[in-house]
Amino acid sequence: MPTDPQPGTLYLVGTPIGNLEDMTFRAVRLLQGVDVIAAEDTRHTGKLLHHFQITTPQVSYYEHNQKSRLPEMLRRLHQGQAIALVTDAGMPGISDPGYELVKLCAAEGIPVVPIPGPSAAIAALVASGLPCDRFVFEGFLPNHSPARRQERLAELQAETRSLVFYEAPHRLRKTLQDMAVAFGGDRPVVLARELTKLHEEFWRGTIATALDHYAKREPAGEFTLIVGGAIRNEPVLSEAALIAELQALLHQGISRSQASRQLAQQTALPRRQIYQLALSLPAPTDSDYPHGDNDS
Repeated sequence: MPTDPQPGTLYLVGTPIGNLEDMTFRAVRLLQGVDVIAAEDTRHTGKLLHHFQITTPQVSYYEHNQKSRLPEMLRRLHQGQAIALVTDAGMPGISDPGYELVKLCAAEGIPVVPIPGPSAAIAALVASGLPCDRFVFEGFLPNHSPARRQERLAELQAETRSLVFYEAPHRLRKTLQDMAVAFGGDRPVVLARELTKLHEEFWRGTIATALDHYAKREPAGEFTLIVGGAIRNEPVLSEAALIAELQALLHQGISRSQASRQLAQQTALPRRQIYQLALSLPAPTDSDYPHGDNDS
Protein backbone atom coordinates (compact mmCIF):
# COMPACT_ATOMS: atom_id res chain seq x y z
CA MET A 1 0.00 0.00 0.00
CA PRO A 2 1.35 3.49 -0.83
CA THR A 3 2.80 5.27 2.19
CA ASP A 4 2.17 8.84 1.00
CA PRO A 5 -1.29 10.41 0.57
CA GLN A 6 -2.79 9.47 -2.78
CA PRO A 7 -4.85 11.87 -4.92
CA GLY A 8 -8.62 11.59 -4.64
CA THR A 9 -8.50 9.52 -1.45
CA LEU A 10 -10.33 9.96 1.84
CA TYR A 11 -8.26 9.07 4.90
CA LEU A 12 -9.94 8.33 8.25
CA VAL A 13 -7.31 9.35 10.76
CA GLY A 14 -7.55 8.23 14.38
CA THR A 15 -6.49 10.87 16.91
CA PRO A 16 -5.74 10.65 20.66
CA ILE A 17 -8.65 10.36 23.09
CA GLY A 18 -6.64 12.14 25.75
CA ASN A 19 -2.93 11.39 25.77
CA LEU A 20 -1.12 13.04 22.83
CA GLU A 21 1.57 10.35 22.97
CA ASP A 22 -1.00 7.94 21.48
CA MET A 23 -0.73 9.76 18.12
CA THR A 24 0.90 7.44 15.58
CA PHE A 25 3.77 8.33 13.25
CA ARG A 26 1.60 7.36 10.30
CA ALA A 27 -1.22 9.66 11.41
CA VAL A 28 1.17 12.62 11.74
CA ARG A 29 2.65 11.96 8.31
CA LEU A 30 -0.76 11.66 6.65
CA LEU A 31 -2.02 14.86 8.24
CA GLN A 32 1.09 16.64 7.04
CA GLY A 33 0.72 15.35 3.49
CA VAL A 34 -2.98 15.62 2.62
CA ASP A 35 -4.44 18.67 0.87
CA VAL A 36 -7.00 19.44 3.56
CA ILE A 37 -8.17 18.18 6.96
CA ALA A 38 -11.92 17.91 7.57
CA ALA A 39 -12.31 18.38 11.34
CA GLU A 40 -15.26 18.05 13.68
CA ASP A 41 -13.99 21.06 15.64
CA THR A 42 -11.25 23.08 13.92
CA ARG A 43 -10.26 24.82 17.18
CA HIS A 44 -9.85 21.50 19.00
CA THR A 45 -7.95 19.90 16.10
CA GLY A 46 -5.91 23.08 15.70
CA LYS A 47 -4.31 22.44 19.09
CA LEU A 48 -3.37 18.92 17.99
CA LEU A 49 -1.92 20.19 14.70
CA HIS A 50 0.05 22.90 16.50
CA HIS A 51 1.53 20.33 18.90
CA PHE A 52 2.83 18.23 16.01
CA GLN A 53 3.77 21.24 13.86
CA ILE A 54 1.27 20.35 11.14
CA THR A 55 0.31 23.29 8.90
CA THR A 56 -2.24 21.61 6.62
CA PRO A 57 -5.38 23.77 6.18
CA GLN A 58 -8.63 22.71 7.86
CA VAL A 59 -12.31 22.83 6.95
CA SER A 60 -15.09 22.19 9.47
CA TYR A 61 -17.21 19.07 9.07
CA TYR A 62 -19.61 18.32 11.88
CA GLU A 63 -23.18 17.22 12.54
CA HIS A 64 -24.89 20.53 11.78
CA ASN A 65 -23.05 21.40 8.56
CA GLN A 66 -22.54 17.96 7.05
CA LYS A 67 -25.34 18.30 4.49
CA SER A 68 -23.83 21.48 3.05
CA ARG A 69 -20.26 20.18 3.32
CA LEU A 70 -20.81 16.76 1.70
CA PRO A 71 -21.02 18.07 -1.90
CA GLU A 72 -17.86 20.13 -1.34
CA MET A 73 -15.97 17.15 0.08
CA LEU A 74 -16.98 14.96 -2.86
CA ARG A 75 -16.05 17.68 -5.35
CA ARG A 76 -12.61 18.05 -3.80
CA LEU A 77 -12.06 14.29 -3.90
CA HIS A 78 -13.20 14.01 -7.52
CA GLN A 79 -10.78 16.83 -8.37
CA GLY A 80 -7.94 14.73 -6.98
CA GLN A 81 -7.46 16.21 -3.54
CA ALA A 82 -6.49 13.95 -0.64
CA ILE A 83 -8.63 14.60 2.44
CA ALA A 84 -8.07 13.51 6.03
CA LEU A 85 -11.20 13.22 8.17
CA VAL A 86 -10.67 13.58 11.91
CA THR A 87 -12.98 13.72 14.89
CA ASP A 88 -12.33 15.40 18.22
CA ALA A 89 -11.01 12.12 19.63
CA GLY A 90 -10.70 8.54 18.47
CA MET A 91 -11.67 7.06 15.11
CA PRO A 92 -13.91 9.03 12.73
CA GLY A 93 -17.30 7.49 12.04
CA ILE A 94 -17.88 6.30 15.62
CA SER A 95 -20.64 8.45 17.15
CA ASP A 96 -19.95 11.31 14.71
CA PRO A 97 -21.12 12.26 11.18
CA GLY A 98 -18.16 10.67 9.39
CA TYR A 99 -20.34 7.73 8.37
CA GLU A 100 -22.30 9.78 5.82
CA LEU A 101 -19.17 10.89 3.99
CA VAL A 102 -17.71 7.39 3.96
CA LYS A 103 -20.99 5.95 2.66
CA LEU A 104 -21.07 8.41 -0.27
CA CYS A 105 -17.40 7.82 -1.09
CA ALA A 106 -17.98 4.06 -1.15
CA ALA A 107 -21.01 4.53 -3.43
CA GLU A 108 -19.02 6.70 -5.87
CA GLY A 109 -15.94 4.51 -5.94
CA ILE A 110 -13.71 6.97 -4.06
CA PRO A 111 -10.97 5.15 -2.11
CA VAL A 112 -11.35 5.25 1.67
CA VAL A 113 -8.28 4.38 3.77
CA PRO A 114 -8.40 3.98 7.57
CA ILE A 115 -5.42 5.14 9.61
CA PRO A 116 -6.04 3.23 12.87
CA GLY A 117 -5.80 5.02 16.16
CA PRO A 118 -7.17 5.09 19.72
CA SER A 119 -10.74 4.05 20.49
CA ALA A 120 -12.36 4.58 23.87
CA ALA A 121 -14.70 1.63 23.33
CA ILE A 122 -11.91 -0.87 22.67
CA ALA A 123 -9.59 0.56 25.33
CA ALA A 124 -12.30 0.29 28.01
CA LEU A 125 -13.47 -3.15 26.86
CA VAL A 126 -10.08 -4.89 26.92
CA ALA A 127 -9.27 -3.50 30.39
CA SER A 128 -12.73 -4.09 31.86
CA GLY A 129 -12.27 -7.69 32.96
CA LEU A 130 -15.57 -8.61 31.29
CA PRO A 131 -15.66 -10.94 28.25
CA CYS A 132 -14.33 -9.14 25.19
CA ASP A 133 -14.20 -11.94 22.63
CA ARG A 134 -17.74 -11.02 21.54
CA PHE A 135 -19.33 -7.64 22.24
CA VAL A 136 -21.93 -5.13 21.04
CA PHE A 137 -21.14 -1.43 20.62
CA GLU A 138 -24.17 0.77 21.36
CA GLY A 139 -22.50 4.16 21.78
CA PHE A 140 -24.75 6.91 23.13
CA LEU A 141 -28.31 6.00 24.06
CA PRO A 142 -31.09 8.29 22.75
CA ASN A 143 -31.17 11.31 25.06
CA HIS A 144 -34.12 13.29 23.71
CA SER A 145 -36.75 10.59 24.21
CA PRO A 146 -36.98 8.65 27.50
CA ALA A 147 -39.34 6.20 25.82
CA ARG A 148 -36.85 5.52 23.04
CA ARG A 149 -34.03 5.02 25.59
CA GLN A 150 -36.10 2.47 27.49
CA GLU A 151 -37.08 0.76 24.25
CA ARG A 152 -33.43 0.50 23.17
CA LEU A 153 -32.40 -0.99 26.51
CA ALA A 154 -35.35 -3.40 26.45
CA GLU A 155 -34.13 -4.66 23.07
CA LEU A 156 -30.81 -5.54 24.74
CA GLN A 157 -32.18 -7.38 27.80
CA ALA A 158 -31.45 -10.86 26.44
CA GLU A 159 -28.16 -9.96 24.71
CA THR A 160 -25.48 -12.33 26.01
CA ARG A 161 -22.50 -10.39 24.63
CA SER A 162 -20.82 -7.59 26.57
CA LEU A 163 -22.42 -4.19 25.88
CA VAL A 164 -20.43 -1.00 25.31
CA PHE A 165 -21.98 2.44 25.86
CA TYR A 166 -20.75 6.04 25.87
CA GLU A 167 -22.23 8.54 28.31
CA ALA A 168 -21.76 12.13 29.40
CA PRO A 169 -21.28 12.78 33.12
CA HIS A 170 -24.52 14.76 33.57
CA ARG A 171 -26.57 11.82 32.22
CA LEU A 172 -24.71 8.99 33.96
CA ARG A 173 -27.05 8.56 36.93
CA LYS A 174 -30.15 8.51 34.75
CA THR A 175 -28.55 5.98 32.43
CA LEU A 176 -27.65 3.71 35.34
CA GLN A 177 -31.21 3.98 36.65
CA ASP A 178 -32.62 3.00 33.25
CA MET A 179 -30.15 0.11 33.03
CA ALA A 180 -31.18 -1.13 36.49
CA VAL A 181 -34.79 -1.30 35.31
CA ALA A 182 -33.94 -3.00 32.01
CA PHE A 183 -31.12 -5.34 33.07
CA GLY A 184 -31.53 -5.69 36.83
CA GLY A 185 -29.34 -4.21 39.52
CA ASP A 186 -27.12 -7.27 39.82
CA ARG A 187 -25.77 -7.05 36.25
CA PRO A 188 -21.96 -6.44 36.29
CA VAL A 189 -20.77 -3.10 34.96
CA VAL A 190 -17.43 -1.36 34.51
CA LEU A 191 -17.30 2.43 34.33
CA ALA A 192 -14.19 3.75 32.61
CA ARG A 193 -13.66 7.48 32.70
CA GLU A 194 -11.04 9.92 31.45
CA LEU A 195 -9.31 7.17 29.46
CA THR A 196 -5.59 7.77 28.76
CA LYS A 197 -5.73 11.02 30.76
CA LEU A 198 -4.17 11.93 34.10
CA HIS A 199 -7.24 10.93 36.12
CA GLU A 200 -8.08 7.73 34.24
CA GLU A 201 -10.21 5.44 36.41
CA PHE A 202 -11.90 2.04 36.13
CA TRP A 203 -14.75 1.40 38.56
CA ARG A 204 -16.04 -2.18 38.75
CA GLY A 205 -19.17 -3.51 40.41
CA THR A 206 -22.85 -4.02 39.65
CA ILE A 207 -25.36 -1.55 38.27
CA ALA A 208 -26.92 -1.26 41.75
CA THR A 209 -23.61 -0.54 43.49
CA ALA A 210 -22.67 1.89 40.70
CA LEU A 211 -25.86 3.83 41.42
CA ASP A 212 -24.98 3.90 45.10
CA HIS A 213 -21.40 4.95 44.33
CA TYR A 214 -22.43 7.91 42.19
CA ALA A 215 -25.23 8.93 44.52
CA LYS A 216 -22.46 9.96 46.91
CA ARG A 217 -20.25 11.78 44.39
CA GLU A 218 -20.64 13.89 41.31
CA PRO A 219 -19.79 12.11 38.04
CA ALA A 220 -16.91 13.82 36.24
CA GLY A 221 -15.31 13.18 32.86
CA GLU A 222 -16.48 11.28 29.81
CA PHE A 223 -17.61 7.72 30.55
CA THR A 224 -17.42 4.43 28.69
CA LEU A 225 -19.65 1.77 30.25
CA ILE A 226 -19.10 -1.96 29.76
CA VAL A 227 -22.14 -3.96 30.87
CA GLY A 228 -21.96 -7.72 31.24
CA GLY A 229 -24.20 -9.70 28.92
CA ALA A 230 -27.25 -11.62 30.04
CA ILE A 231 -26.64 -15.11 31.37
CA ARG A 232 -28.70 -17.59 29.42
CA ASN A 233 -30.96 -19.60 31.71
CA GLU A 234 -30.28 -23.05 30.33
CA PRO A 235 -32.55 -25.83 31.56
CA VAL A 236 -30.90 -28.66 33.45
CA LEU A 237 -32.59 -31.97 32.60
CA SER A 238 -32.45 -35.14 34.63
CA GLU A 239 -31.23 -38.22 32.77
CA ALA A 240 -34.78 -39.58 32.63
CA ALA A 241 -36.06 -36.30 31.16
CA LEU A 242 -33.16 -36.21 28.71
CA ILE A 243 -33.92 -39.76 27.55
CA ALA A 244 -37.56 -38.81 27.08
CA GLU A 245 -36.56 -35.79 24.97
CA LEU A 246 -34.18 -37.92 22.88
CA GLN A 247 -36.80 -40.57 22.27
CA ALA A 248 -39.33 -37.97 21.22
CA LEU A 249 -36.89 -36.50 18.71
CA LEU A 250 -35.87 -39.91 17.37
CA HIS A 251 -39.53 -40.84 16.87
CA GLN A 252 -39.90 -37.68 14.79
CA GLY A 253 -37.33 -39.03 12.35
CA ILE A 254 -34.42 -36.95 13.62
CA SER A 255 -31.07 -38.73 13.71
CA ARG A 256 -29.17 -39.36 16.95
CA SER A 257 -26.48 -36.84 16.01
CA GLN A 258 -29.01 -34.15 15.07
CA ALA A 259 -31.05 -34.77 18.22
CA SER A 260 -27.90 -34.56 20.36
CA ARG A 261 -26.88 -31.28 18.72
CA GLN A 262 -30.34 -29.81 19.22
CA LEU A 263 -30.52 -30.72 22.90
CA ALA A 264 -26.98 -29.47 23.52
CA GLN A 265 -28.09 -26.05 22.27
CA GLN A 266 -31.05 -26.10 24.65
CA THR A 267 -29.23 -27.31 27.77
CA ALA A 268 -25.92 -26.87 29.52
CA LEU A 269 -24.78 -30.39 28.61
CA PRO A 270 -22.01 -31.23 26.10
CA ARG A 271 -23.22 -32.66 22.78
CA ARG A 272 -20.84 -35.63 23.09
CA GLN A 273 -22.40 -36.64 26.44
CA ILE A 274 -25.91 -36.46 24.99
CA TYR A 275 -24.85 -38.40 21.89
CA GLN A 276 -23.40 -41.21 24.00
CA LEU A 277 -26.73 -41.45 25.80
CA ALA A 278 -28.55 -41.46 22.47
CA LEU A 279 -26.42 -44.38 21.26
CA SER A 280 -27.58 -46.43 24.24
CA LEU A 281 -31.22 -46.06 23.23
CA PRO A 282 -32.90 -48.66 21.01
CA ALA A 283 -33.68 -47.57 17.49
CA PRO A 284 -37.32 -46.61 16.94
CA THR A 285 -39.53 -49.32 15.49
CA ASP A 286 -40.90 -49.02 11.98
CA SER A 287 -44.25 -47.92 13.36
CA ASP A 288 -42.59 -45.17 15.36
CA TYR A 289 -40.06 -44.12 12.75
CA PRO A 290 -40.91 -45.30 9.26
CA HIS A 291 -37.69 -44.14 7.62
CA GLY A 292 -35.27 -45.74 10.06
CA ASP A 293 -32.46 -43.97 11.98
CA ASN A 294 -29.72 -42.33 9.98
CA ASP A 295 -26.63 -41.01 11.71
CA SER A 296 -24.57 -40.61 8.57
